[in-house]
Amino acid sequence: MTLDGIHHVTCITADAPRNVDFYTRALGLRLVKKTVNQDDPTVYHLFYADDAGTPGSDITFFEYPGVRRGRAGAGMVHTVQWRVASDAALAFWETRLATKAGAVARDDGGLSFEDPEGLRHRLVVASVDDAPLVADHPEVPAEHALQGFEGVRAYAVEPAASRALLEDTLGFERAGDDTWEARGPSRGGLYAYDVPPPERGLGGAGAVHHVAWATPMAEQEAWHARVAAAGAQPSPIIDRFWFRSIYFREPSGVLFELATLGPGFSLDEDPEHLGERLILPPAFEHLRDQVEPILTPLPDARPWARAR
Repeated sequence: MTLDGIHHVTCITADAPRNVDFYTRALGLRLVKKTVNQDDPTVYHLFYADDAGTPGSDITFFEYPGVRRGRAGAGMVHTVQWRVASDAALAFWETRLATKAGAVARDDGGLSFEDPEGLRHRLVVASVDDAPLVADHPEVPAEHALQGFEGVRAYAVEPAASRALLEDTLGFERAGDDTWEARGPSRGGLYAYDVPPPERGLGGAGAVHHVAWATPMAEQEAWHARVAAAGAQPSPIIDRFWFRSIYFREPSGVLFELATLGPGFSLDEDPEHLGERLILPPAFEHLRDQVEPILTPLPDARPWARAR
């Protein structure tokens, strides 16, 4: 069994309207599912991805209005890396993000920037043949659009402590110093460690909550058994309706999820209208009258599409 790269990356926001504006308007992603945190249905769970909501392109956010600003530290992911097609794409994003993002910096390896709450992103030119996962946006030429995840970078005091789980249990392969790749039949994703800063990490707005790796539906039970046998104390397999999930912490402290490639976001929405209305999984639909009034009103994520 091999993991098919990154499935999604889940983060925290204190301001859902601003979050929607940045990830749809500035970065050109599509809001593909507007739903709630299934462990706390009073909280939004927003999913941004390519046009189809394909695993491998999916960055998600829980909204906790007014929560403090987070800070990445030991045992936390600090950077989300995305692929683009070319140096011309990096130049496009450097210009576009100059007035839309923070800490925009170009170097020989790519382009780094921060979202409005300090979450760090990095764009790199794709060096693999994985299918580009692109969202349509009127201000972002298709040849410059984000193409899905390249990987994530985390802080770890002792990266060697995680090596056995990453390599022997999860099937990651070494891809450089303190860098591993999870590569499956269709996609790959990198996982890398850096030396942590002296300051203690803080959960909060702009922090990564967890990183999910993709598995075929048919292999989920086998993955659960494998992770349990390695002593990683996985959660039960949890049915999230659009995918099934297993959670555990790898030895550096980062929360991992193994999420299935399906059923997918079109299970309960027309693909042409993903993300346009609040969707609750069937087990939560009875809570709609209680939940919907307390969620933050959101701007239209695709006004240009409805103006056609």
